Amino acid sequence: MVGLPARGKTFVARKVARYLTWLGHHTRLFNAGDYRRAMLGSMHNHEFFDPNNAEGKMARLAVAQAALDDLFAWLRKDGEVGIYDATNTTRARRDLVIARCIEENVQPLFLEIICDEDSVIEANIRGTKLFSPDYANVAPEEAVRDFHARISHYQSTYEPIGPDDTSYIKYIDKGRQLVINRAGGDIAQSIVRLLMNLRGVRKSVWLTRHGESVYNGLGLLGGDPELSPKGLAFAKRLSRFVKIQGETMRDAVVWTSTLKRTVQTVNELGVEVVTFRELDEINAGLCEAKSYSEIEREMPDEFAARKADKYRYRYPRGESYQDLIRRLQPVVLAFEREARPLLVVGHQAVLRAFYAYLAATPPEQCPHLSIPLHTVIELKPKIYDMAERRIPLD
Repeated sequence: MVGLPARGKTFVARKVARYLTWLGHHTRLFNAGDYRRAMLGSMHNHEFFDPNNAEGKMARLAVAQAALDDLFAWLRKDGEVGIYDATNTTRARRDLVIARCIEENVQPLFLEIICDEDSVIEANIRGTKLFSPDYANVAPEEAVRDFHARISHYQSTYEPIGPDDTSYIKYIDKGRQLVINRAGGDIAQSIVRLLMNLRGVRKSVWLTRHGESVYNGLGLLGGDPELSPKGLAFAKRLSRFVKIQGETMRDAVVWTSTLKRTVQTVNELGVEVVTFRELDEINAGLCEAKSYSEIEREMPDEFAARKADKYRYRYPRGESYQDLIRRLQPVVLAFEREARPLLVVGHQAVLRAFYAYLAATPPEQCPHLSIPLHTVIELKPKIYDMAERRIPLD
């Protein structure tokens, strides 16, 4: 990462880490600020970051080296992508990173976050930096003044990435513009796709499965059945729930699959509904309309294979959870573009995969996540993640 403080580097870095992890790349973020607080303590005012403060400069270099040491140690072990979340605003600091990458035979890609909008910078300071351990027990206005002074120190030595530098992406004004230079390969292209859609809007999300379907009542997989009487009753309760939320969900948009059971569930909501074929339930192929006991009896090898590796298991002529995540990529990117609160009415496997992205859950765990019927999962944004509440509507 590259960029001045309060431009959203850590927010973007965490989004990139979450997205790449969800796609199956072993990714870990190493935040220089966390290393500084762990090694040196948290109470450093702006003078510590003054480039003319020789002692502070040496201490910050030691912190940078420690974070890089851990990053490369992790890549040597089993990591695929290491994200070095620090300002890296001088050529000298970036040259240090490049030299280590050459030594470790690692391909570097710099992601520079550029933003000159005063309102965005001020919102970032007040919305994130004031809650940092750096400003524990410091009056808010004093903390704001100190952080502006810290930014000024970095500005005095800032050297933006130039056209002749190594591989880089510039993310400008929250995605208004992207500049891409020699950023090839699957991982870099995945990052570019995310950044093209990332708007940095923190919004509430509600997830719920459709009401009970006829197949749910019979214990059968897949298909396109209608709701059972219990499912229709849930649809009414969901409509009441949305109305009770009032202002919280007034501007919300509803996403569903194209299948009858989700469309019927949202019929009475009275809000904008967008359907995505990508949100259709996992394709069980030859196992559609069968129960698990039938599959165990008629297709014992398939039943055993699914039990052994539920994430990678692909139904015959159907899909795996791994396939499902690939299919859901356009939905995740649409989520990052969306500015409004969002209610997603979907299916168990699909919501498991989507929840795994929202909650930064390793994809291999998503087949085992609990997404019960007739329950709303509310996810409200915090500084860098989301707070969860589960609301049964039975």
